[in-house]
Amino acid sequence: MMNDEFLLTPLEICLTHNYKDRMVAFLKAHPVCWEEAIKLAVSNKQPYSWRAAWLLWSCIEKNDTRIQPHIQSLIEGLTNKKDGHQREILKILFLMELSEEQESTLFDFCIQLWKDIQKKSSIRHIAFRFLQNMVEKYPELKHELEFYSDKIYLESLSPGIRQSIIKIIKTS
Repeated sequence: MMNDEFLLTPLEICLTHNYKDRMVAFLKAHPVCWEEAIKLAVSNKQPYSWRAAWLLWSCIEKNDTRIQPHIQSLIEGLTNKKDGHQREILKILFLMELSEEQESTLFDFCIQLWKDIQKKSSIRHIAFRFLQNMVEKYPELKHELEFYSDKIYLESLSPGIRQSIIKIIKTS
């Protein structure tokens, strides 16, 4: 019987056998692995996919040119993922400059995330922050976001995230 570890790539082994600092160092030392990390991040090959998205977010800068060509696949990769995986992809996208069409798609997706009170507070928080950024960029959306600031959407949040969202709402 063959050991499954022989079928794993060096990046996959790194993602499951190291702490964050070693993973970041690995990706920096092996830039050829960026493409694999991005493909893993949008796939559903767990536990590697969530970790790859988390690692990418830990290694990128605002508008990172290594991520820019993959924005659309990251947006498309948001569907059918668990909350934590979606959160990590959104954190990557949050740092990228998006086209108006991409912003619109992501706005609609984040509205759906925010409205789903069964979702974890952390993913809803990231979604709301994106929505708020879009309202700042496009003030005509403010009324739509005000509708989603209703108590029903806040009650299911954890206390800390609820306070953070209330603070965002009050300052806007």
